Amino acid sequence: MQTTIDTSDKAIDLEERYGAHNYHPLPVVLAKGEGVYVWDVEGKKYFDFLSAYSAVNQGHCHPRIVNALKEQAETLTLTSRAFYNDVLGAYEKYVTGYFGFDKVLPMNTGAEAVETAIKICRKWGYEKKGVPENEARIIICENNFHGRTTTIVSFSSDENARKNFGPYTPGFIKIAYDDIDALEKVLESEKNVVGLLVEPIQGEAGVYTPAKDFVRRAQEACHRHDTLFIADEVQTGIARTGSLLACCGDCSCQEHCERQPTYTKPDILVLGKALSGGVYPVSAVLADDAVMNVIKPGQHGSTFGGNPLGCKVAIAALDVVKDEKLMVNARRLGEVFRERMQQLIEKTDLIKLVRGKGLLNAIVVNDGPASSTAWDLCVALKENGLLAKPTHGNIIRFAPPLVMTEDQLHECCDIIQKVVLGFKK
Repeated sequence: MQTTIDTSDKAIDLEERYGAHNYHPLPVVLAKGEGVYVWDVEGKKYFDFLSAYSAVNQGHCHPRIVNALKEQAETLTLTSRAFYNDVLGAYEKYVTGYFGFDKVLPMNTGAEAVETAIKICRKWGYEKKGVPENEARIIICENNFHGRTTTIVSFSSDENARKNFGPYTPGFIKIAYDDIDALEKVLESEKNVVGLLVEPIQGEAGVYTPAKDFVRRAQEACHRHDTLFIADEVQTGIARTGSLLACCGDCSCQEHCERQPTYTKPDILVLGKALSGGVYPVSAVLADDAVMNVIKPGQHGSTFGGNPLGCKVAIAALDVVKDEKLMVNARRLGEVFRERMQQLIEKTDLIKLVRGKGLLNAIVVNDGPASSTAWDLCVALKENGLLAKPTHGNIIRFAPPLVMTEDQLHECCDIIQKVVLGFKK
């Protein structure tokens, strides 16, 4: 069987013919990646300004992470959790120390990790808070994105993700994002609330960045009402926003540090994506003993969760973040990027806003969500050697690998400026 594809048209045709049409990709077929660059099958080089939705924070094919994968793949890849293996315990000690929690429950994908957090939270509510069984409720926010499993789409604001996938899972209360008053109202009026599930920055919603004190105040409100604060940092975590976690606020320390007054520690932390540097599916749910110990043998698991291959990859990926000071780089370059985009906004009416934190940013196109302008801009950016993708119609998310240099960033900003100023609707 021929497995190599030498033209973009052939690759696209094969996906269209044999794959489910559950994505609408930009018309580019990638065949190679290194650092901040990717190449298509014809050999054209691009800046990657999406990083696989922030999974490739450490850059494409980082040699330290790839070597960890190779070495472990030649030794032991999978045992299942029916047996112990000689890597998982070391990984668990490493990752809990890295993020400052007592326990970790290893999984594979972000959506699995969110589902895991929901299960832990509900079980805690019944066994620790005393909520009547099957009555637990979790608060979520409008315009959230936590994945696309049946339970998660049950509380999604995206009708395209929800429609015709019911009946929907009950037990969720939706409030406006970045609205402490709405949160307080529900916590005071609903006696069976066991948790708040929230993204510290809403990435898929268009990099919507809340008030600086939102995360802290939300956690404090939850704790006043004996409710768990669950942070979904699948996209925002692991240096993307210029701190180890978006919950760290303006903390720039290299490790978890409770002495930092800006750090808001979640009761349950959900991680994925960059936890493996985009090399292998790895996700994790972290919590302290008072929460995590409600899970007993046989009550949750995954054949691949905690496999030796994923554990070795995750350790290497987190080492890279720390050793290469990617938090510091993301914070510094994020400020440069937003300044450049603000300068661009002053030159054109096509872009009306830039927002974000660290190297998770977005520009808002001065057009309606139903228009094709943002998509057409992304196609034009592709033609000029930069890959990005629209979200919510008229928003373009920009999230390059955190290994990017300032010179590379300016080159990218020059491309964006050229395309925007030369764009004709």
